[in-house]
Amino acid sequence: VQLQASGGGLVQAGGSLRLSCAASGSTFGNNGMGWFRQAPGKEREFVAAISVSGYSTDYTDSVKGRFTISRDNAKKMMFLHMNSLKPEDTAVYYCAAQSQVRRNSWQARLGVNGYDYWGQGTQVTVSS
Repeated sequence: VQLQASGGGLVQAGGSLRLSCAASGSTFGNNGMGWFRQAPGKEREFVAAISVSGYSTDYTDSVKGRFTISRDNAKKMMFLHMNSLKPEDTAVYYCAAQSQVRRNSWQARLGVNGYDYWGQGTQVTVSS
């Protein structure tokens, strides 16, 4: 699976952005997916995850109620809708996918080691 993230940019606090992740490979519909972010000088951190079917989602506490993760398996796309953006959301955002053969993939959703494929990242900058 190859992943390509896009949609980042510069936005004022309170604004919105939609990140997209385009996937290639025939197994996309069998991969758990997630978004992570990394701010300068900090470790990469979990933002959101979505199950293979799309019925299960999870978010880190700081984005709950503001971000929404979704996926379109037919188009091999994943999205992150970000509303009410804050300066502390500034980071490079990465999309990630789990191997279809990974066992207990949903249990592994929170950590970087729970994912097998990574996109190149897209910069999100929120000004105050």
